[in-house]
Amino acid sequence: MTVLDVEAVQAFVLVADFQSFTRAAEALNTSQAAISMKLKRLEERLGEKLIERTPRQVRVSARGASFLESARDFLAAHERAIAGLTIAPRRFSLGIADQVAGPELPILLGRLNAYDPALLIEVEIGSSRNLLDAFDRGVLDAAIVRREDDRRDGELLSQERFGWFAAPGFEHRDGDPLRLASLAASCGVRNIATRALDKAGLPWVEVFLGGGMAAVTAAVSAGLAVGALAQRVVPSGVIEVGSKFSLPSLPSSEIVLHSALTDKRSRGALRTIAAAFRDHRSSAV
Repeated sequence: MTVLDVEAVQAFVLVADFQSFTRAAEALNTSQAAISMKLKRLEERLGEKLIERTPRQVRVSARGASFLESARDFLAAHERAIAGLTIAPRRFSLGIADQVAGPELPILLGRLNAYDPALLIEVEIGSSRNLLDAFDRGVLDAAIVRREDDRRDGELLSQERFGWFAAPGFEHRDGDPLRLASLAASCGVRNIATRALDKAGLPWVEVFLGGGMAAVTAAVSAGLAVGALAQRVVPSGVIEVGSKFSLPSLPSSEIVLHSALTDKRSRGALRTIAAAFRDHRSSAV
């Protein structure tokens, strides 16, 4: 009878998902060599080549693709069995900043669930400042936010680029106040954008304040105003208008992870989402 090693199967699933030994190793807090060894052991046990690796590409083989869903089921069953031995479900609350939560968020959460289906995840979307305050008060176990002020703690995940975006038909005449759509006054990106306009001597007026990025991007898409947006959350159909309207450039911002998690499984789950976050950001550059 063939007996599967949980860690080896987990390594295979992560390599398949990330198409990267580097990201899989990061998610499991181990080395690429260790991941390669686990995968080799699994392939030898199954008698099948699961991953095809070249200097430029990592991809799942045909046999690996047919095994992938069964591998996920195997890991989920293992986690359910372990969870049945605990008195209370493990859980953690994760805050993700509005300007950070891009269209890849469902994929990131899917990776997190695949890593640990027994973990109860609470996700809160909000401004970086509010989420960081909640983290400092102990309300959130972890937060992925834009770096605020001169605070230097937190693990750097990526650099976020910002620009001025509007609907193709949006019109703005020189000398008129620039019509802005933005989040509430506590939004750091809003404050950076308005300070840049003030420094450039350009008049502006807020015509739309949204309670979330979905509302702001909807207002921009509808042609109501210009939005200072992270490029990752820009909706389809809008265009960059900084050069067209001679608007000041906006500085990039660091995206950081703050975490107070201590138990091994929760930290492992967080490493998985951090690795997936870096993977999607780098692939979109």
